[in-house]
Amino acid sequence: GANDGLVSNLSLVMGVAGASMDNRTVLITGLAGLLAGASSMALGEWLSVQSSRELYEKQLRTEAEEIEAAPEEEMEELALIYQARGLDEGAARQLAEQIMQNQESALETLAREELSIDPSELGGSAWEAAITSFVLFALGAIIPVIAFFLLEGLAAVALSIALSIVGLFVIGAAITLFTGRSVWFSGTRQVLFGLAAAAVTFLIGRLIGVSLAG
Repeated sequence: GANDGLVSNLSLVMGVAGASMDNRTVLITGLAGLLAGASSMALGEWLSVQSSRELYEKQLRTEAEEIEAAPEEEMEELALIYQARGLDEGAARQLAEQIMQNQESALETLAREELSIDPSELGGSAWEAAITSFVLFALGAIIPVIAFFLLEGLAAVALSIALSIVGLFVIGAAITLFTGRSVWFSGTRQVLFGLAAAAVTFLIGRLIGVSLAG
């Protein structure tokens, strides 16, 4: 989210700055891009997580109905799952029978083993995901805008790029916590891709600005 916010808003800000060095225009565009992008990310995340929860809830209702209507078949399915995991047939059947004696524990176990669903989470909180996405996107998107509160013209553009380089490198370095890649490799790669996108939009903005001025 932070990476999307930084790269997209940096590109947007550079495009507008290329067409017009008017600070007010750049600031309005940058802040509008921040709010629009963060809201869009939050809404998309909310819909995604909420849809997943509704799907999981439907699957759980179906599974509960099957347990009530055909407990023997569900017990057989559970026994086969345990056999596939290495238990012998007798032990698998005994364990499945024991679990099926209680409908609540049977539903929870079948949800985990057959559907790969954790009934206690159901994919997480849609509101938590939405708020997190909004905040992370906004944190990234504000970085290239800060410079235009402090400076004007090319000086603001230069500072915006410098702050964005730092932000992109930090984000790239943070990604190494999950990928295990070199901090310098990930950070530099993030910077290069972000600057490439910004350069393209800046040049397009410059061409449009020159064309309109002519």
